Amino acid sequence: MDSDLFDLLAIGLVTVIGLFTLLALMVRQDLGPRAGLTREGRWLLTGALGTGLLAFSLKMAVAAVLVQAPGGTVAPLIAAAYRPPPAEEEAAVLPVALPAVPQAAPAYVWEALPLQAPEPADNPGNAAKIALGERLFHETRLSGRGTQSCSSCHDLYAKAGGDRRPTALGEAGQSGPRNTPTVWNAAFQSVLFWDGRAPSLEEQAKGPILNPVEMNLDSPGEAERRLAADPGYRRDFARAFGDGEVTFNRIAQALAAFERTLITPDSAYDRFVRGDATALSQAQLRGMALFESVGCVLCHKGPAFSDASLLGGQAPRRHFPANPTAYEDQYPLLLEDGRRGVWRVPSLRNVALTGPWLHNGSVDRLEEVVRIMASAQLGRSGRLTAWRGQDRALHRIERSPLSPREVADIVAFLNALSSDSLLARQRAAAGKHADAMPAG
Repeated sequence: MDSDLFDLLAIGLVTVIGLFTLLALMVRQDLGPRAGLTREGRWLLTGALGTGLLAFSLKMAVAAVLVQAPGGTVAPLIAAAYRPPPAEEEAAVLPVALPAVPQAAPAYVWEALPLQAPEPADNPGNAAKIALGERLFHETRLSGRGTQSCSSCHDLYAKAGGDRRPTALGEAGQSGPRNTPTVWNAAFQSVLFWDGRAPSLEEQAKGPILNPVEMNLDSPGEAERRLAADPGYRRDFARAFGDGEVTFNRIAQALAAFERTLITPDSAYDRFVRGDATALSQAQLRGMALFESVGCVLCHKGPAFSDASLLGGQAPRRHFPANPTAYEDQYPLLLEDGRRGVWRVPSLRNVALTGPWLHNGSVDRLEEVVRIMASAQLGRSGRLTAWRGQDRALHRIERSPLSPREVADIVAFLNALSSDSLLARQRAAAGKHADAMPAG
């Protein structure tokens, strides 16, 4: 027993004895004679009053014990009356350590595309350099036979920065092995080309000029010689770089400066994220939710909708197809030797305008692309067998394919990533083409 509690009880006992003695004297000397009680009556009165005093004293003693020593009195009673939930009891006696329960993933944050693309410190843009780059973008003298330019494969407006062919068509009618990526918003990409081999727009711009299948120019020196022979180009280079020296690196820098102006932050999606609650249709809103819940954002994340982006991108390449499906034979998705390729994650900006799709341009319907990616990359093909290393076991996971309604809603959302200005240009071009058609 606690020493403080013992001292308190001892004092209380002495007090009770003293009060009882005082009570007995009062009955004997005062109350008894006044009431005319006999000797036996006085003892009965003393006993009755003493019993009340004793009961009161016991109550006070119990209260003192509870207050001074709750750990040995109240706590056991609470423990006996309350038992923790069974799950906690089991967790306390499990003989093996379980992996920590993962924290809930933070909510995915949807972002609008910035109004300006980032530029490197060693190639800041200026009006003269951008104008020179635009001229070079359409310059056929940068090809071997003088028939091809960057714009031959990257039609900026009528074809949304691509060529709408399965694979690129180069000089002398040669076909390249890959689908032409759009040049729009390429400025936000951290790596360029389908295999991601170019780390910047400047490096990417050099590739097609010297590629024998594309523009087929003999050498960087030949590009310099041809342009330096033109007085107008020497003036343009002087305005852009401070002197009229024409170098292959400067050609690439001017092209890159122009391409950094080719951005489209004006889609319905951008308007919605910036606060226009009416910008998206109900189908597009459902598709937006599915885009996140199905897992599309695992690869196509951030404002550029690509993990190969300068804006928060982390893993720019992915194996494709990641899971075996019937699609890999239907649309030959594997490499020539049967291996799975490793490709840069493309941006989905303006994706609805840039078909046919995939690295080999083998798919001409966006709905089919959604089905392929859901099954080949996200396992939405029925029953998936997965290996979980922590328990060294195979697990069968039910991953039902996307329904037709889900596919349609995701496609509707992808259409919301199309630039308003590009759509207007395409409609205007289609109108002019229709007007030019002979009446029939």
